[in-house]
Amino acid sequence: MDNTEENAIDIHGDEEIIEVIDLNDTEPGPDDLADNLEDVDFEEPENADDDEGWETEDDMEAEAEQDDSELTFSKHTGSVFCVNLDPATNTLAVTGGEDDKAYVWRVSDGEVLFECTGHKDSVTCAVFSHDSALVASGDMSGVIKVWKVETKQEIWSFEVGDLEWLEWHPCAPVLLAGTDDGNVWMWKIPSGDCKTFQSSACQATRGKVLPDGKRAVVGYEDGTVRVWDLKQGNAIHVIKGQDGHKGALTCLACNKDGSLVLTGSVDGCAKLINTATGKVVGAFCVDGGVAKGSNDDEESNSVESVGFCNILPLIAVAYLDGTLAIYDVSTQVLRHRCQHEAGIVHLQWEESSSVVSTCSLDGALRLWDARSGNMVSEYHGHNAEILDFTVNREASLAITASGDNQSKVFCLQRPDR
Repeated sequence: MDNTEENAIDIHGDEEIIEVIDLNDTEPGPDDLADNLEDVDFEEPENADDDEGWETEDDMEAEAEQDDSELTFSKHTGSVFCVNLDPATNTLAVTGGEDDKAYVWRVSDGEVLFECTGHKDSVTCAVFSHDSALVASGDMSGVIKVWKVETKQEIWSFEVGDLEWLEWHPCAPVLLAGTDDGNVWMWKIPSGDCKTFQSSACQATRGKVLPDGKRAVVGYEDGTVRVWDLKQGNAIHVIKGQDGHKGALTCLACNKDGSLVLTGSVDGCAKLINTATGKVVGAFCVDGGVAKGSNDDEESNSVESVGFCNILPLIAVAYLDGTLAIYDVSTQVLRHRCQHEAGIVHLQWEESSSVVSTCSLDGALRLWDARSGNMVSEYHGHNAEILDFTVNREASLAITASGDNQSKVFCLQRPDR
């Protein structure tokens, strides 16, 4: 960023503006179980019922639920909804769950540093600040708390309406939140100086601060997308009507320089928006046709997650029917369709490769090579759906959050490493 950044938004103060590196994904190796069984004698013993070594069908099914993880974090007593890695060192994770708690814990051994207490409802948002000094936790009822990692103390709290999302500014101790009533809040932490960005009375379902730190993109339940000027407090662009989505925004992502934003919706389409002009420059539907409108009786195939590849002009769009679609940005052509047996919940690209990872409702984590469209590796260990995951900078570890009350750390081993 240039030297005019300090004037762009008065909340930066004298802080150095750093480039924030997006976390991304990676991949492992195949299962060699079949090779190891070649010389095993499977002749049934004379008294199979009494032989403890002989596996019943139920035993074999249980064994099929293999656990490929290196570590399991099991402090939560309800579903784990969200997970985030500290961006500075990638050594700490924060998870939030149905048990109204968030935990900050060490990825290496699962040791809890501290517990984020005092929430009234499920913690659905938990995220580290850009420098890993602070962690914010937010619950569904709208209770938001900020904790100082070094002292393990709560330093700020606030209560809003029903919380939809929570995000830190990429280069300042500033926190943003979107709520059920359509408001977007922005606070300086820990002073609590506040600004709100008001729009129509429908949910602000997704939001992201652009890399320049001056603007934020927010998607709404009615399909509208707004680009906000964080300093002036006004909407620079409003994308709605024919240009907007026909249903609620479910996800959004921006490319590395923030010039493009990709949005996904329950209407079955992803849209590519130029943030400088506010123009829709691409639309991607998995069937190649027009997305179903909100007036149709038939349910549309919701887009659940989107993302940009950093090294190639590719985007990934994940759909509820289990399709991972890889599109070429420049030609808007579908390059690959990677099919899952269950709906995809989240995707993430590796920071510096063409590998994209997905988690799905079948509880598996999968890595795909976007160049070939082939699955590189697959990880199991959860016995319920994976609701969120993140991959470290080196793409050597993935940390998952699941409906089985557990968070797991997977070591992503790849042949080229």
